Amino acid sequence: MSSEAPISTRPKMRTRQAAAYTGLAKSTLEKLRVTGGGCRYIRIGRVVMYDPDDLDNWMAAHRRISTSDNGNPSNRR
Repeated sequence: MSSEAPISTRPKMRTRQAAAYTGLAKSTLEKLRVTGGGCRYIRIGRVVMYDPDDLDNWMAAHRRISTSDNGNPSNRR
């Protein structure tokens, strides 16, 4: 059994749905899966799905207050 957080009961989204949900292009999510830095995803065989809770957490982690905000809390005033 994995020590990771349980998967929510909210319906999962395929890549196209996740792209619409986040406002990103489908190709951006696909590229982020290859290069890293993207949202966690679920892969069963050839099917890729996203948990909406993971998408929400990923987007929240990328919130910024200005263009000079690099995400480091110690740099915020």
